[in-house]
Amino acid sequence: MSVDSHVTVFVNGAVIVDPDRDDSTATSDAIAFRSGAVVALDDDARALAADATTVIDLAGGALVPGIGDGHAHPVLGGVEALGPQVRQATDLDGILSAVADWKAANPDAEWIIGASYDATFSEGGVFDARWLDDVTGDTPTILRAWDYHTAWVNSAALAAAGITADTPDPELGRIVRRADGTPLGTLQEAAANDFIAEIVPAFALDQRLDAIERATRGYAEQGTTWIQDAWVEPADLELYLEAAQQERLHTRVNLAFRADPARWREQVAEFVTNRNRVRSLGHPRLSGETVKLFLDGVIESHTAALIEPYADRPDDRGLPNWSDAELTDAVRAFDAEGFQLHLHAIGDAANRSALDALEHARETNPPRERHDVIAHVAVLDPADVARFAELGVIANFEPYWAQCDAVMRDLTIPHLGHSREGWQYLIGSVHRSGATVTFGSDWPVTTRDWRPALSTAITRHSHTEPDADAWLPEERISAGAALAAYTSGIARQALATDRGTLEVGRVADAAWLSANPLTIAPESIADLVVHGTWLAGDVTYLSASRTSTTRTT
Repeated sequence: MSVDSHVTVFVNGAVIVDPDRDDSTATSDAIAFRSGAVVALDDDARALAADATTVIDLAGGALVPGIGDGHAHPVLGGVEALGPQVRQATDLDGILSAVADWKAANPDAEWIIGASYDATFSEGGVFDARWLDDVTGDTPTILRAWDYHTAWVNSAALAAAGITADTPDPELGRIVRRADGTPLGTLQEAAANDFIAEIVPAFALDQRLDAIERATRGYAEQGTTWIQDAWVEPADLELYLEAAQQERLHTRVNLAFRADPARWREQVAEFVTNRNRVRSLGHPRLSGETVKLFLDGVIESHTAALIEPYADRPDDRGLPNWSDAELTDAVRAFDAEGFQLHLHAIGDAANRSALDALEHARETNPPRERHDVIAHVAVLDPADVARFAELGVIANFEPYWAQCDAVMRDLTIPHLGHSREGWQYLIGSVHRSGATVTFGSDWPVTTRDWRPALSTAITRHSHTEPDADAWLPEERISAGAALAAYTSGIARQALATDRGTLEVGRVADAAWLSANPLTIAPESIADLVVHGTWLAGDVTYLSASRTSTTRTT
């Protein structure tokens, strides 16, 4: 039998054809794949089972369209495994113990590089270099916070960078200081990112290849078939090209090249060249169609751009990375080259600036089909909700954040004030306005696992607290709408009109789950088991425990 005639049929379970529909065609009880596409449903699919190459008994589970992650950092997540495991720490002492253990196990390391610690373990999210000094000695050490906009360094690292009381804050960054002006050990935004780019030694290529393979394999094991890498630097492009050539990508990945406010004009041509290199490779699991712009920082470090000042800093409106004029020019220039724009916007001022810039590009550049993205949409003035649908802009939320957890309670709400608490993660409002909503993880900022995040989008509270009150309950959405944000919504963001559902003729991307996420209790979604994943009909993951339910001829 030729590869093109290989037929896979799934029976004895629920097939979610399109989670965003509620008519009789939204589900099926059998489906068949051939040549990387869906070829039959229901009775037509069952009729193919007798002569199929592979028949899979879903055993009462569900087959859903392949899951996408609309905003993540798989390289950063992958390399976290190479350093101290501070993510698992439950308090400050736990972080320090993890660093001490790693140093003891790696006594010859020239640097200690780790991520990503919980910033709520110290008041105000600021950490002292001297705390690290006690366990690192004279080994330069840098730990990134879970937000990846902040870093904690020891005294040896400050010395390696030449940062003293006389060092000015970099443009678009902050060096947190003691009362006497000396650096405390916490670096924010460009102060952290420039330090990492210019001072910290890079991981070797083979380590990074292992990291991206490990990351994409982990994604495949949870049913994911497409990832938006939302922060790609030049070295990352070389990594991805090599990984694709070595067949080490277990999901599709689209690259978003980061535009630098200081040199974006030069980057327009560079990014066109980058895109052409990816296209020339012609690998089905790698694309590079997107440009990323960081418009601001994060609420927790007072660097998100707000229209009105922070509640606890009445003279501070945050730290925007772009002037409105430069942002407008940059967005227009990248749009003119046919790029998809992916704009990080946390504060309400940043979201408004993003919408304004995208609107200007639409008004001044020639008409074309556009699928631009504003990512996070953490704080949105209700007056701007309708603009997403009006402009055709995709709103990418990270739904796991839409709960009143320790970060929200201890840092975010006190910084914003209660008057703006209700402007956060307006998923329901944006969805009801008719805009396309997609979901992402921002991994490794938070878990890459879509299952607890899907639960949170439906309930607006943690799945671990099933009796908790919903936070901003009017912003909840249905299970079908939430799953569609990971599937058909992602297909639009991925510029893939032939994916996102399991209708006949669509690409055969699918995930086999232990139960139907649309019918079980939302809090139980986090416990769903992924038994298998198919990307264009090819198996990228199959649980060893389920091979007995698969018949292959």
